[in-house]
Amino acid sequence: MVKKYLESVVAQDWKTASVMLLPSSLERKQKETIAIIKTAPTMTEEAQMLERFGVKEIRELEVLSPQEFYITDRTNWHKRINASPEVTKKKQDTLKVDVLGLVEEKAKNYVHATVRTSQETLTDRIEELFLISFVKEDDKWLIWPEMKDRPIITPLEGAAKEEGEKKAK
Repeated sequence: MVKKYLESVVAQDWKTASVMLLPSSLERKQKETIAIIKTAPTMTEEAQMLERFGVKEIRELEVLSPQEFYITDRTNWHKRINASPEVTKKKQDTLKVDVLGLVEEKAKNYVHATVRTSQETLTDRIEELFLISFVKEDDKWLIWPEMKDRPIITPLEGAAKEEGEKKAK
């Protein structure tokens, strides 16, 4: 699954990549992005942000499914960086994925993969080290992209009730 995901990313096959990602993660990214755009200081800045997604109104982003938003985001980002088809093909042809190890957190249904990748452009070799986290939902393993970048915050039982009581006093 790691290799398929990374091959999809290098091939810019965002539809395939999107179904391998945890939907709640994609939804959170969509909501956060929309909130940032809505708080743009000026209408000009808001229009510039929307233009990056290839849309004119915020509503066009709000009606997208999380997967459609991801596809739109990635497609438009790669249009902006404007890599030539030759570079993209070279990266695809030279991609090497080496899973260095897996660590399982059985109690939480998580598996973490340490992955070394190598690929070439027309001028450089790019080597990267990734930590890719998976979570099992029902009978399917999905990639949780931001697990390594954000804390996982789970409300404690009774804590919300106690906090509400404190505020009421």
